[in-house]
Amino acid sequence: MVGRGRSVDGPDAPAPGSEVSGPGFAASAGGSVISGSPLVRGIWIVVGLVLVAIGGVGIVVPGLPSTIFFILAAGAFSRSSARLEGWLLSLPVVGRMVGDYRAGLGMRRRAKIMAVSMIVIAVGISTGLAIKSWTPRAIVVAAGAVGVAYVSWRVPTREVLDRAAAEGAA
Repeated sequence: MVGRGRSVDGPDAPAPGSEVSGPGFAASAGGSVISGSPLVRGIWIVVGLVLVAIGGVGIVVPGLPSTIFFILAAGAFSRSSARLEGWLLSLPVVGRMVGDYRAGLGMRRRAKIMAVSMIVIAVGISTGLAIKSWTPRAIVVAAGAVGVAYVSWRVPTREVLDRAAAEGAA
């Protein structure tokens, strides 16, 4: 059974072609449940648009990530508007990255190197030039270390997955 606000993906997913039951629900292209409440949908749309704006700024501002904000925006749109979700997924570069993330395909090696480099540069500039007190410096360095570790070891590398898939098919 699918409850309000719960994803219809995973082991509790309905069979292909079956309807998601319950009043005020509809499934989006991403597989999440779209709320029937106009207020809830409106809130998710506003959240998604704000995340798209932050992601857009992140494209041009070094050190500010962009992909994660577009991924979160797609999640917000999947709960509110299939049309906005489709628009985001159809964007040439952003849509492909979000689709790759949803498919579990990871990041390309070059993108991972850039992400880790930007984290290191942003943390270095922040702690070296902007932050004078030791406690905030330690917090920023720790947060940067967590970010580097996560991207390096938890996010799959696309080329490794492609190679493994090719070896498995051979």
